Amino acid sequence: MCVPKQVDHGERRRQIGDAVCRLIASRGLDAVSLRHVAAEAEVSMGRVQHYFATKDEMLAFAFELVGERVAARLGAVAEDDPAAHLRAILLELLPLSAAARAEAPVLAAFLAHAVVEPRLGEMLRRGSGEMVAWLAGLITAVRPGGDAERDAMGLLAFVDGLMLQVLIGQVPPETAVKLVDRQLARVFTCG
Repeated sequence: MCVPKQVDHGERRRQIGDAVCRLIASRGLDAVSLRHVAAEAEVSMGRVQHYFATKDEMLAFAFELVGERVAARLGAVAEDDPAAHLRAILLELLPLSAAARAEAPVLAAFLAHAVVEPRLGEMLRRGSGEMVAWLAGLITAVRPGGDAERDAMGLLAFVDGLMLQVLIGQVPPETAVKLVDRQLARVFTCG
């Protein structure tokens, strides 16, 4: 008796989503097409269409994949001291490690695309609110008083811009670390 092969549809979607991310990282958002994604994922165009009806669906899923990976990396940051924890999180958001360097071009492309794609913009705003709350809690643990939420928003905006500067080679990685330390010193002392 033949047992039908079990298909892991979630894994197949992730395979295609990973291909989308690789395309964005190597060739930009404009390279994401049904044909290019199918070739990158080494599947038929029909399989891509089976799992994603539109390019926007593929992009949204790929964005969620990258978000999950970033969240997993940030969740793995283990520092007992709130100041060291906050610093480690900010540095993990920069393209300094191999994983972050692979994801940063994808994140940068999604940030730019969110300007014209309302659904993606909403996803980014939702995630940003959660991140601001998390960082504000760490800031408050280090420096009670002041406007921790404002400072958390400022740090995230600073790191987003710094990520782009590191990606294009404007700021070397070692300088980026020094700049993060300087910003944190200002937040912790000025409030």
